[in-house]
Amino acid sequence: MLKLIIAGRPNTGKSTLFNALTGTRDALVHDRPGVTRDTISGTMRDRTWTVVDTAGLENAKTGIAADSTTMAMDAVAAADAILFVVDGRTGLMPADIDWARMVRRKTRAPLLLVVNKSESGRRLADINEFYKLGFGAPVMISAEHKSGFDAIYDFIDKINPDAQNKPGTDTPTQKLKIAVLGQPNVGKSTLVNQVLGEKRQIVIDAPGITRDTVKIPTNFYGRDIILMDTAGLRRKAGVTDDVETLSAIKSLDAIEKSDVVILVVDATRNIENQALGIAGRVYDAGKILCVALNKWDLIDAAARDEKLLKLKHQFTNSFHQIIKPLILAISAETGTGVKNMFRRIYEQWDISNTDAPTSLINRIVEKLIEVRQPPLSRLKRPMKIKFARQTGRHPMKITINVGGASDIPESYTRYLRRGIAAELHWEHLPIVIEYKKDENPFDDK
Repeated sequence: MLKLIIAGRPNTGKSTLFNALTGTRDALVHDRPGVTRDTISGTMRDRTWTVVDTAGLENAKTGIAADSTTMAMDAVAAADAILFVVDGRTGLMPADIDWARMVRRKTRAPLLLVVNKSESGRRLADINEFYKLGFGAPVMISAEHKSGFDAIYDFIDKINPDAQNKPGTDTPTQKLKIAVLGQPNVGKSTLVNQVLGEKRQIVIDAPGITRDTVKIPTNFYGRDIILMDTAGLRRKAGVTDDVETLSAIKSLDAIEKSDVVILVVDATRNIENQALGIAGRVYDAGKILCVALNKWDLIDAAARDEKLLKLKHQFTNSFHQIIKPLILAISAETGTGVKNMFRRIYEQWDISNTDAPTSLINRIVEKLIEVRQPPLSRLKRPMKIKFARQTGRHPMKITINVGGASDIPESYTRYLRRGIAAELHWEHLPIVIEYKKDENPFDDK
């Protein structure tokens, strides 16, 4: 798809415009300038264009601002069209003129000058002064109120009239969405860059660099996927900044929007309760979880087997929804183990999209019952398991019809879950077993 790049200095409303054009809340929006640091992409509503939100352009020599600006200008250089956003309330700023000059040097792509925050004529500065930027006539919009967008659509439709979505057109094949989560500074962005084969995400040895959940379509190890790099999640007691709070909410929201979650942990440190808490959220959401033990190359070879066994026990004993947690050792920095990890993830995803034959499930359950009969209920009544079938995916859901008493204890449910998972190769998948009681019309007589 063609790329529409949103560029401009900080705090002109670029992220609000991105959200409005894509119909999402993917870009973090805050009054503080410089909140966006990485480039964020999404698909425009009603058009087959990729919209890219970039960090505010700043004149910095070093540090995060310099890296963010470099990545933003790289996005401008690769653009098929550009929306150069300025603030209609503050008026033309010297930085607008400087960056307009830089953008003209960087690209010859079609450009539309967008004067944002134009909802109130009384608060607007002199619009005519924006002609000094050399981008032609400015168009006035309000990204917050979604007004004035017709000019944007007219601009891109002239570039590619065929990009308009028409009724009845086929929707693109759904790509596998993989969210990368973890605490700050465990190597999430380094892993994303390793998969992409380029420095797409800012990597600095300091926590809290990534703020938005960044969705990046790519092809890795033979499959089209969407990688979702998220902000680091700290303990609530350590979060005092409202921007970090919003980032954390977006990171947790990425669990619901993903198909698979890679939980990156630092193998050189002990697993904290917060990492287990994130894992619990993933399992409760019915998503596939892969725990990536990053920086494994820094672990002494003699201690690796014991450490891996300890971690597996820690995860296994913490969650009843999973039989065997998928825990794999990698080095995001060198790439060791990364392809193997994605191969295993793809395998589990393919398994999770299958439906087990009802006859097979019933044979498995019958064998399990023969080995270990269901216990009597609290009222000493026999429990009769009659019929079982798969009724859902993500999580894998088995519904079992029971007669007589239905208060089957959790210990027996775990026994059935383990047995079913072993036979169907579902050990790494979250499994839910629910019981449906067969109604007996004579029970109350």
